[in-house]
Amino acid sequence: MDDRTLRIPRVFHGSGTTLSFPDEYFDAVLTDPPYYDNVPYSYLSDFFYVWLKRTVGDLYPELFTTPLTPKKEECVAYSNGEGGFEEGKRRFEALLLQSFREIHRVLKPNGIAVIVYAHKSTSGWETLINSLLDSNLVVTGAWPINTEMQARLRAKESAVLASSIYIVARKMEREKVGFYNAVREELKNHLDRKLDRLWEEGISGADFFISAIGSAIEVFGRYEQVMDYEGTIIRADRLLEDVRKVATDYAVRQILHNGFAGEISDLTRFYVLWRWNYGEAKVIYDEVRKLGQSCGIDVTQEWRRGGFIRKEKEFVRVLGPQERDAEDLATTRELIDVLHLALLLWEKGKRSEMAALLRESGFGMKDSFYRVAQAISESLPTESKEKKLLDGFLSGKERMRDELKRESVQARLDL
Repeated sequence: MDDRTLRIPRVFHGSGTTLSFPDEYFDAVLTDPPYYDNVPYSYLSDFFYVWLKRTVGDLYPELFTTPLTPKKEECVAYSNGEGGFEEGKRRFEALLLQSFREIHRVLKPNGIAVIVYAHKSTSGWETLINSLLDSNLVVTGAWPINTEMQARLRAKESAVLASSIYIVARKMEREKVGFYNAVREELKNHLDRKLDRLWEEGISGADFFISAIGSAIEVFGRYEQVMDYEGTIIRADRLLEDVRKVATDYAVRQILHNGFAGEISDLTRFYVLWRWNYGEAKVIYDEVRKLGQSCGIDVTQEWRRGGFIRKEKEFVRVLGPQERDAEDLATTRELIDVLHLALLLWEKGKRSEMAALLRESGFGMKDSFYRVAQAISESLPTESKEKKLLDGFLSGKERMRDELKRESVQARLDL
């Protein structure tokens, strides 16, 4: 290699909120900021810090001046003071905004920034989006990349992500103001195209919804401000509400193979989406509330009526048929409840009672009923008890439908 072209890399230690570089210095900046409240980085780092201090502390004394890692200026969203979590959230957003503004300052005109981010909650995304919108960086692309091991301990019985979102932004001029009605229509058209691509690439579950959020920033971030006709500034929380509704409608259509999405109730729609999105995991209440809103249900009312939704402290769980009481399901005609009761009767070998249930409810001859059952089965792992019940029930679907059809014909003849 020619010595004149040899570049020696330099490593600097400092804060992302106050970069020690002049304006318009870099062609590109790549960063992987903290993921909201996912990881207590500094506390985990203490394990390594104490040993590094003993082994290389004399070589880099300026990096090891404290007994443990400094925590006061850490950019994370957990309670670390009198203000509790809300104060931690505000502080995280402020520090993230300051860091993004520093990236904007040190980038050359039309320079590129790549930001890696992952968080399963919309609250975690609200802070990132608000910080990005206020930083003057313009998002030009966002794609999920599979970065996480499915077998890791954290993934057990937990609704965690398999992907991180890689957000591409540039230092460029933005349009001044976008009016919400027009931007929302633009957002829907953009998401329809992007969701098709994500679906074709096999992105599913929680990653699908998070990828939709990443795609939405491409539209929303083109404007310095988005406001409605009353002059109210639209922020990330409203954006994410719209994104969730669009993505929810799209996912249900695809999960049910497009034909039956309009034939199922809001509650059954919620159940199908839960199994596809979270499987059998417990989920934090606020995320469940938002999923319920996008499906048109109030989850608080549902767990109070003793249905399949159960609250366990700050988490919510959705019960499978094997966890429900057949007597509690005897009088309901909600599709998902009828399906659960049919599965319990099938498991106990009560075929005549199951046939009567399907006949009297009217679901036995409806394609949408079996399509829901198939969709739930496809969303669950092989070892799931619910999946085994569903697959067993579905294996006798044609025989059951033929039997119900013969009974219907005979009943008409008898008349």
